[in-house]
Amino acid sequence: MAISQNNGDNRSWHLTPLVAMNDDQFGQWVELLEKRTGICLPPERKSFLLTSLSARMRELKCQDYETYYQYLMSGKKGDMEWEVLVDRLTVHETRFFRDEFSLRLISDSFLPKYLATNDDALRIWSVGCATGEEPYSLAMLLDDYVEREGLDRNFLITATDISLGSLAKALRGQYRNNRATNVPAEFAERYINRLDADILEVKPELRQKVSFAQFNVMKLAHARPEQMDIIYCQNLLIYFKRERRIAILEHLVKHLRPGGLLVLGAGEIINWSNPLIETVNFPSTLAFRRINEPAGEQS
Repeated sequence: MAISQNNGDNRSWHLTPLVAMNDDQFGQWVELLEKRTGICLPPERKSFLLTSLSARMRELKCQDYETYYQYLMSGKKGDMEWEVLVDRLTVHETRFFRDEFSLRLISDSFLPKYLATNDDALRIWSVGCATGEEPYSLAMLLDDYVEREGLDRNFLITATDISLGSLAKALRGQYRNNRATNVPAEFAERYINRLDADILEVKPELRQKVSFAQFNVMKLAHARPEQMDIIYCQNLLIYFKRERRIAILEHLVKHLRPGGLLVLGAGEIINWSNPLIETVNFPSTLAFRRINEPAGEQS
């Protein structure tokens, strides 16, 4: 069966019943998703998978899951199509200043102590940045802090995500107003332009402080071990099995400078420890500080 782009009338898609998927087919798709992205899709999310696949298959005039699956396996065309599908299967819902407590941990507790003993430019990594609201929130927070404290200190935020579609939106820096309801009024005035009644734009001078790149956390073991002062990884680990979460965290720790901060979403991991980190005690947060190499393990 050929697969082609659908340029016809798509207005009746929502009236078309979903193609049935048996248990073997569901297992095949779950295995593919976990193998390529690490994301674990439980049985209760089968309807989400069917809806996402069916919508894309209708665009391609593809009638069955097996044909579409084989198309994804078909070399360069399949690789390009996989990028489109990943964008459909990964959740991008977020907003500016989503986690007030974690941001307060950075501005009120971490930065005053850390900057007193470290003179280098700050390097921050936003892991799983989705459409960019998280790294831009961090950029506002850091820019305000160094200006308010009168510090001559540069910072660069590296923001990564597996979805090219999400990264394209992040680079554009334009959002609906409802994504910014948590932005403090003084930050909104300094860092955001209102384009019209419904759309806002992060100001170009702030966007320049954030660098976006595609990255799959499944490849962490092969990533160049750049040392970060802050690694911000929230609402990402929840999509993985526990053993995968631990593997990701073990690699992230290696990317932290001594004294650096790893910030997770509350409840994303329990009963995890690493000899190179210690828990940071701050209300309603889950965060860890990198310590020096244990005695006898220093290189």
